[in-house]
Amino acid sequence: METKLSGRAASDAVGEHGWRLVLGVLCSSVAVSSLAEAVEVAARAVAACGERADGHLRLEVRADRVLLSLQALAVAAVTDVDAELARAITATGLKTEPGLGAPSPRSVQLIEIAVDALDIPAVRPFWRAVLAYADEPGAPADGPLVDPLGQGPVLWFQQMDAPRPQRNRLHFDISVPHDEALRRIEAALAAGGRMVSDARASAFWVLADPEGNEACVTTWQDRD
Repeated sequence: METKLSGRAASDAVGEHGWRLVLGVLCSSVAVSSLAEAVEVAARAVAACGERADGHLRLEVRADRVLLSLQALAVAAVTDVDAELARAITATGLKTEPGLGAPSPRSVQLIEIAVDALDIPAVRPFWRAVLAYADEPGAPADGPLVDPLGQGPVLWFQQMDAPRPQRNRLHFDISVPHDEALRRIEAALAAGGRMVSDARASAFWVLADPEGNEACVTTWQDRD
């Protein structure tokens, strides 16, 4: 029987092994020098997970790195098994790292798109159909939509209590490691952005570009 982990428990269980909790997923990467090496790294990760690989491990193989993620796919949550598998993968000798700072091009991250809606049941079927997305496993009927192939960003619906024609109705949530958030925010502000609100930090900060288009930088913290 698997046990779902809180954000704190999940982060503490794998942080020192080069993994980070991002948007309810344990994420890491391994730098490689060729596609052939990437395939070998992927095979080692699968072998480390054994028969549980199919239900927990996702891989993206590239010529410069292998992106790794762990989540109990049937329930879309991190469990004690995911933490165990993360440690097992690292124990094979792979240099798992979250990509914080140079020379990595960026940290591990996951993107959500938020749709502000007055009537979520009315608009949600449109987005499900036009994107060919599916309901997130274990989520309520008005919950997030996910790409069944795991390629596109999560789409979630934020309840509005009144029309807001003066502002954008879609925004990005950039979910990053908790120890990457401030660096990402500082970079965005230096690039001409502004802070709209930090009232819910460290769960999320609301930023805007020079024309007022909003984005949120989010972490797992302050959510349990």
